[in-house]
Amino acid sequence: MTLACPQCNMENTYQYGTNFVCADCAHEWPVEQSTETNDDVGLTVKDANGNILSDGDAVVIIKDLKVKGSSITLKMGTKVKSIRLVDGDHEVDCKTDMGQFMLKACFLKKT
Repeated sequence: MTLACPQCNMENTYQYGTNFVCADCAHEWPVEQSTETNDDVGLTVKDANGNILSDGDAVVIIKDLKVKGSSITLKMGTKVKSIRLVDGDHEVDCKTDMGQFMLKACFLKKT
């Protein structure tokens, strides 16, 4: 299980001694603090602005996203209604006019 950085929400983190370190923003935080807040609360997903997302929320895509293996591009500003949160690398399961997709929360903004 990867642990998201509390500062930038990216999951490129590793443990270094008694701290976790984010390789993207170089933020460090203690291991004890991380295990208490993330394991006891359960699944917590935050958008690009740090707002907590929940099932049924509406979000907006903040960046053009190319879909792997397809010529489809999800355009910036596309509104997605009734999201569903799932565990894994891509935390948001949603349905758009172009089909059903799994998206990373760091590319979404809560409306």
